[in-house]
Amino acid sequence: MTASSLRLVTRLLVLLLAALLALPAQAERIREIAGFAGVRDNVLVGYGLVVGLDGTGDQTMQAPFTGQSLTNMLSQLGITVPPGTNMQLRNVAAVMVTADLPPFSRPGQRLDVNVSSVGNARSLRGGTLLMTPLKGADGDTYAIAQGNLLVAGAGAEAGGSSVQINQQAGGRIAGGAMVEREVALDLGANGGLLELELKETDFGTAQRVVSAINNEFGRPVAAARNGRVIALDGPANDNSRVNFMARVENIRVTPMEAAARVVFNSRTGSVVMNSAVTLHRAAVAHGNLSIVIDTRFGVSQPAPFGEGETVVIPDSEIEIQQQDAYLRMVEGADLVDVVNALNALGATPDDLMAILEALKAAGSLRADLEIL
Repeated sequence: MTASSLRLVTRLLVLLLAALLALPAQAERIREIAGFAGVRDNVLVGYGLVVGLDGTGDQTMQAPFTGQSLTNMLSQLGITVPPGTNMQLRNVAAVMVTADLPPFSRPGQRLDVNVSSVGNARSLRGGTLLMTPLKGADGDTYAIAQGNLLVAGAGAEAGGSSVQINQQAGGRIAGGAMVEREVALDLGANGGLLELELKETDFGTAQRVVSAINNEFGRPVAAARNGRVIALDGPANDNSRVNFMARVENIRVTPMEAAARVVFNSRTGSVVMNSAVTLHRAAVAHGNLSIVIDTRFGVSQPAPFGEGETVVIPDSEIEIQQQDAYLRMVEGADLVDVVNALNALGATPDDLMAILEALKAAGSLRADLEIL
């Protein structure tokens, strides 16, 4: 794909995004913009060993903790390893195991776990995770993980050559952990009082949510505490509370329009702006300066039967190129106008970052800039 065609495709994608963002705001269910306090996942982490690797495990001389962990595990199974034994094992790897404990999880429930190498193992393919306690932030064990790993990557090497597809130092075990302890959560313990938390702080959206809930129930059951938290007077009975929460989650509310914002991703060169971005009238000139250094090497040879030596002489040419830049008027009251005005400059995403920063400094760009 040529540079011109790539630029055309980029502009079409930007226009499509602008058209989508320019659509009027739609009503959303409360469950999509808010959640009940306390109803959340809890992260678990544990340290364990993966065995059964085909010579791709940790090099115990460089990762001594793997050997120490194996010795401790064997001692718990009644096997004593003589002190000073140098176990050159290549089929064992030390790993970290992580999982998310969903709300209302009960003992016996299965969880998916992710397994990642912490040593210098080349691959975990074909390995089996041994019993690993998974602990929460309080240090208590909430689940036990064990099972055979599924590694998406693959690799092969022979004769000094190697090839690898995806990453092999991590894997996943579907249903590889069993919950042993639940997280205490007593909703409505304070006389049925519940708290609804918005995902984004916005006083206007909070006011609309309160009005929608009170209109739905026909009485004042909701009251905003601030721009994010809304207090709900729910039933004291468990079954009635569940029905109340389900009813609240399915109420439709139209959120307030987000504040004008332009987001730069300096690593990928992406520039994204929402529909609230506007441009006041401004004139912009932007040109590129490039320096090209071209070096050619020539050979100088002495005359026949001379006493000189053949030498290589570099010949360098330095050229400075500057793209012509003219003042262009830019202005836009909505996102489509803004995109069209910026596309008229013919700038690349990197150029757009510099132009938008300059427009912000000049007071023309009415948006907040955020750099990722």
